[in-house]
Amino acid sequence: MADKQQTLKTSVSFEGIGLHTGKPAKITFHPAPANYGYKFIRTDLEKPFEIPALVDYVVDLSRGTTLGIGDVKVHTVEHVLASLVGLEIDNCRIELNGPEPPIGDGSSLQYVEVLQSAGTETQDEERCYLVIDENIRYFNEQKEVEIVALPLDDYRITVMVDYHNPALGSQHSGLFDLKKEFVKEFAPARTFCFLTEVESLIKQGLIQGGKLDNAIVIIDRDMKQDELANLQTQLKLDVTPQLGTNGILNNTELRYKNEPARHKLLDMLGDLALAGTRIKGQILAARPGHASNVEFAKLIRALYLKKQPIKNFKGDKSKGVVLDIYDLLRIMPHRYPFLLVDKVIEYDAQGQSIVGVKNVTMNEPFFIGHFPEKPIMPGVLIMEALAQTGCLLLLNSIDDFSDKLVLFMGIKNAKFRKPVIPGDQMIMEVKMLGKKFNTYMFTAKAIVLGTVVAECEFQAALVNRDM
Repeated sequence: MADKQQTLKTSVSFEGIGLHTGKPAKITFHPAPANYGYKFIRTDLEKPFEIPALVDYVVDLSRGTTLGIGDVKVHTVEHVLASLVGLEIDNCRIELNGPEPPIGDGSSLQYVEVLQSAGTETQDEERCYLVIDENIRYFNEQKEVEIVALPLDDYRITVMVDYHNPALGSQHSGLFDLKKEFVKEFAPARTFCFLTEVESLIKQGLIQGGKLDNAIVIIDRDMKQDELANLQTQLKLDVTPQLGTNGILNNTELRYKNEPARHKLLDMLGDLALAGTRIKGQILAARPGHASNVEFAKLIRALYLKKQPIKNFKGDKSKGVVLDIYDLLRIMPHRYPFLLVDKVIEYDAQGQSIVGVKNVTMNEPFFIGHFPEKPIMPGVLIMEALAQTGCLLLLNSIDDFSDKLVLFMGIKNAKFRKPVIPGDQMIMEVKMLGKKFNTYMFTAKAIVLGTVVAECEFQAALVNRDM
């Protein structure tokens, strides 16, 4: 039986307070088409703004994983993503009316319950997996963090935590069967921190929505009564917290003996979702955190993209060419003297980045007038070449590109750092930043012999040819 993708049967919502921003938030999960993946949409802005849940868009890791494009951010996404992965939901449109999802009780339990109430629907497309067929290792000697992925025809995660702190000690936990174990054994595991960290986090402007019912606070030092009273004021608690006797502030009872280790595994499950693929492999992690999880997710994603064929284009991939000139003539609407891409040598199967090549020769028609005695490629044509390379990203993102055009909409932060002259080979790297409706944002740079000669950000729109 084929392993098919799943989405939700219906839309469902959950409301609450963001842990770090302290702002009221409503999150709504919607069904999404096959191969959509996970995308966050900020609906509180003038125009809804979409941020793909991919490691490329991680912008901050201060006590949580934050995605962003420009000034638009979505904080603390790991519990949401862990819930979707744990319930084996492949495609979901996630709308937020604020910058951060509600924290609930500090676990993924509330997300799981609301998603289960929606039910799932099987889709026609098969699931995509990265099958780990070689060992992948991340190591941070300074923080004593090590994460390894080993070949296995399943998905398992084992986590060990040791903060060299007697208040917590060493703990470990392992998830060996997502379908059987996630909901009961890991979704309810709550976030935690040490008592000595609380005041520092408040000073950093974090945990503004933090309460003692949405986090486990581990006692790692004595506190006088006036300090506890001050903590009550800072956290806006109804009563003064107490040190208690079980090593946790207010004598909060753990749901599992190793609840902190289980929560670390929950975080890792969510962070690794940012690789943009399901994984078949065994993950072993010692002292992981969001920063290390994201670095490891980058390694996973890079390997996944390396193994993926591109969707619409069937170019000859021998000798490092993904699309040759014959493919470009079939795909691109441009012709002499305005086709400014000669070949494509790299392509991200998820449609997020592309690398094109422009061979600049003395036979280019613009050198006749720019300039006769000192030929230099016009800067506007370098920008056009970058835009044409970006055009290929959009055309491959749709099923039928034959009746579509990509139009240049705007450009900013353009910089020309070095002249491009006959004999140069321009390597053009273009990355998609995001989209609003049918308008897409890109960042791009042109490189000659390892040196950036020009860079910019630009916008383009995908329109019908008969507009």
